[in-house]
Amino acid sequence: MKTKYLRNIILSLAYILAVSLTFAQPSGPSDPPGGGPGSGDPPVGGGEGAPVSGGMFFLLAAGLVYGGKKLFDLSIKNEDQVER
Repeated sequence: MKTKYLRNIILSLAYILAVSLTFAQPSGPSDPPGGGPGSGDPPVGGGEGAPVSGGMFFLLAAGLVYGGKKLFDLSIKNEDQVER
């Protein structure tokens, strides 16, 4: 009984020591070499962001086509129910 208690205490202390040592790492350099943010080379493909307008148009058109088909299918279904 006493050995189990002593073993648990030793393992707990070892765990606490290991965790505290992992937090004691040295910090990185305060300033990046070559200046602050945005002072490096321009991004690949130009200095502007990615073109989003073409993809947005495609998604909007696909959504409109999908919604139109759903409405068309719903109107066909309603016509079949009215005829009966």
